[in-house]
Order: sequence, then structure tokens, then C-alpha cells
Amino acid sequence: MTDKLTATHEQMLAIWQQHTYAEFVLKNPEAALETMSDNPYVLLVPAGTGGTGRAGVLDFYKHSFLPNIPADLELIPVSQIFSDTQIVEESVARFTHTIAMDWMLPGLPPTNKVVEFVLVGIIRIENGKVANEHLYWDQASVLSQLGVLDNPVAAAGINSAAKLLSLTGRIS
Repeated sequence: MTDKLTATHEQMLAIWQQHTYAEFVLKNPEAALETMSDNPYVLLVPAGTGGTGRAGVLDFYKHSFLPNIPADLELIPVSQIFSDTQIVEESVARFTHTIAMDWMLPGLPPTNKVVEFVLVGIIRIENGKVANEHLYWDQASVLSQLGVLDNPVAAAGINSAAKLLSLTGRIS
């Protein structure tokens, strides 16, 4: 997924991997917070959810995000780009909407439908810790797949995730 990394980029990647391991494998909000700066924030832009400051991020992880991740969530890496202070990570996310996910789909009860979409995260690293995360996805495409929107314009991006996986040789 990555070409040659500098020592700084390797350190950035290591803290990011530690952070995501705490979130998605351990499902431990305190462990995830330990990888973060003194004043972090998380913003899931399409849903307007997240947390600000250590207490706000901990509350978001503990009560909204981590307990409400579908069991079959799959994140398929596509690309990573590094700057001196940031990682831009592109993935395809896939899951079955079996639980309420107000962190992503506020107020939408489970539809039991499978959804697949491109997810982009911009992660800023400050003094060897995750300072903030900005996450983006096409909410109209997600809502169309879940049967909430019935609009050809909104549905146009439904096959984008599959196309991206095909074009990058990551068909699963």
C-alpha cells in the first residue's frame, strides 16, 4: 500500500496503526485515546458527529462509535499518502446495517442491508500522537444503498467502491 517511507512517516504510520488497533480490534476507547494528543478531535464530516478534546473524544468513542460498529465491518485499504504532519488514507468500507449507528446514520434504524462505499480519512499527527481525524464518505450513496433515498443522482455513486477496488486490483 505504501512505497518507501521515511523514518518520520514510519512513526506516523505506527501510531495510526496503534490507534486503529485500539479502536477496531480491542474496541478500547481508553487505549485509542492514549494514542492521541492532549487536545484531539474527531469529525465525521457527512454525519456531523465526533468529539472535541480528550473528554469529548472519549465520550464519542465509548458511547457512540465503538459499541455501534457492525460486527461484519470490513475496511479494505486502497491508498495512503503522507505529508510531514498528515496521513490521507483511502479505503473501501463494507458492512451490513444490523445496528443503530447514530455516529454515521443519525436517527436511522437498522435496515439489514449491505452497504459499500469509499471512505477517506485525513489524520494529523502532532508530536508523535494523533491530533485529529477528519473522515469523509458519500452519504447520499450510503443512504441510497440503505433504501432511504430513491433518487438517480444520489444513487450515481453506488458502484464507485466496487469500481475503485477493481481499478486498484483489490477485488474482494
